[in-house]
Amino acid sequence: MILLLWCAGLGAAGQFAKIAVPFDLIGARYPDSGAGLGLLLSMISFAGIVLGLTAGIFVARYGFRRLLVIGLMVGAGCSIWQSTLPGFPVMLASRVVEGLSHLVIVVAAPTLIAQVSSDRLRGSAMTLWSTFFAVAFSIVAWLGLPLAQVFGVQLLFLIHGGVMAALAALVWWWFLDEDNSPAVPGDHLGLVEILQQHRAAYRSAFIAAPAMGWLFYTLTFVSLVAILPGLLPHGQRAAVVGLMPVASIGVSLLIVTPLLRYWPAVRIVMAGFALSALVLCGHWLGFPPAATCIALFAALGLVQGASFASIPQLNATARDRALANGAMAQMGNLGNTLGTPVLMLVLQRGGTGGMLAVVILFYVVGILLHMWMQRRRDLS
Repeated sequence: MILLLWCAGLGAAGQFAKIAVPFDLIGARYPDSGAGLGLLLSMISFAGIVLGLTAGIFVARYGFRRLLVIGLMVGAGCSIWQSTLPGFPVMLASRVVEGLSHLVIVVAAPTLIAQVSSDRLRGSAMTLWSTFFAVAFSIVAWLGLPLAQVFGVQLLFLIHGGVMAALAALVWWWFLDEDNSPAVPGDHLGLVEILQQHRAAYRSAFIAAPAMGWLFYTLTFVSLVAILPGLLPHGQRAAVVGLMPVASIGVSLLIVTPLLRYWPAVRIVMAGFALSALVLCGHWLGFPPAATCIALFAALGLVQGASFASIPQLNATARDRALANGAMAQMGNLGNTLGTPVLMLVLQRGGTGGMLAVVILFYVVGILLHMWMQRRRDLS
C-alpha cells in the first residue's frame, strides 16, 4: 500500500516533469507562445499557492481514497488529452485542471500513507514519500526524455496518462475497504468555513509547523538546482547537476530513517537547516565549489525527509494530517514560485556571496520559526 501511494506521488510529480524535462521540445511545438510557454509550468504552482490548504480541507471532508482516485483519473484524462497537442490556450486550460488534480494527489496520498503505516514504519514511509519529486524527475530525464526525442512528446504524455489511469484502478481496488465514508461528515463546504479553517490551521503550531519550515526549504531547493551549476567551471556542471538531487535522496532514505528512532523529526529539520548554513559558509573559507554544492544538497536531504515525517508526529488525526499536507503543498508551491526570481535578483545585485548570505538567512529563519512553534506547543 505504501509503495502504491508513493507511485501515485510519482505520477503527480510527473505532471511537472513531463513539461519541465522536455521543455525545449514542447517549445518547438508552440513556437508562437513566447514567454507564455513558462505558464505551462507555473500554472500548477499558482493553483497550489491559491488552493493548497483548500485541497486539504476538501480531502479531509470528503474522503482520502475517494478524492485520490478522482485526482488520478482527472490527471490521466488531462495527459491523454494533452497528447493531441491542442492549441496553446486549450493546453494552458488543461494545465489548470491538472493543477487541481495534482493538489488532491499530494494531499491525499501522504495522508493515507500515514494512516495505513504501522507506528514502526510511519517515519520511514513518510521519508520515502519525501523523495517522490526528485525520483520522478530522474525517471523522466533518464527514460522519458529519450522517448520524447525519438517519438515526440505525444508518447510521453500518453504513457503518463496510462500510468495515472492504472494507478487510479489499483488504488480503487487496493483501498476498497478504506475510507468508505468521509473523514469529517457534514454539509457542503462554504467560503466562510473554508476561510475559517485556513485561519485555524495556520494558527496551529501543530498543523502549520511542517509547512512553515518547508517554505524556507523550497525557497532555495529548486532555485539552487537552477542557479548553482552556472557558477561552476563548465566541465563540472553536468556531474554536479546529476549528483545534487541524488545526494539529497540518499540522505533522506539512508540517514533520516535511522535518526527518527532517536530524534523528533522537527529537531532533524532544524539540524538540516543548521548544517546547510554551515556548508554554505565554506564559500568564504575556500572550499571547492562542486563539493560545497553536493554537500549542501546532502544536508538539505535531512530537511526533505524529516519535514514530511514531522506531519504524523505532530498531528494525531487524519483530518489534521490532511490539513498539514495541504499547507505543505501551499507553502511549497509558494517557495518554488518565488525562490528563483528572488535569488536571481540578489545574485545580479550582490554577487555569489550576497546570494549565499540570503540563502543562509532563509535557513536561520526556518530554524527560528521551528523553535518558536516548538515553544508554543510546549506551552499548549
